[in-house]
Amino acid sequence: MFLKLFLLFTLIPVAELYVLIKVGGMIGAFNTILIIFFTAIVGAYLAKSEGMLVLSRIQEAIRRGQAPGRELLHGVFVLAGGLLLLTPGLITDFLGISMLLPPSREIYIRRAERIIRDRIETGQWHISFF
Repeated sequence: MFLKLFLLFTLIPVAELYVLIKVGGMIGAFNTILIIFFTAIVGAYLAKSEGMLVLSRIQEAIRRGQAPGRELLHGVFVLAGGLLLLTPGLITDFLGISMLLPPSREIYIRRAERIIRDRIETGQWHISFF
């Protein structure tokens, strides 16, 4: 686990710096900074609107007496997308916005469901009810 976290916190910033330097060299530093601000503004708007939409879907599922499992996964990815947009850089901005857009977020959710199902079936995760 330490190795994974170490790689996460070293490789991602290095990749972000590399992309920022390359893009800045091609379109200029000012334009690169404008792109970062633009993605932050669009991302904040998307995070707020999608977050409110997910929250209303969770409440609706609860009112119907259903477990809001899939809706909660939507919420997790909206939150993750918003957090990625807080990280300066173009790679994390792209990933963050992709988690906020419903069509691409659906891809993340299907993958997460598959991982959860596989871990439950192999016994790596256990579900218990009190």
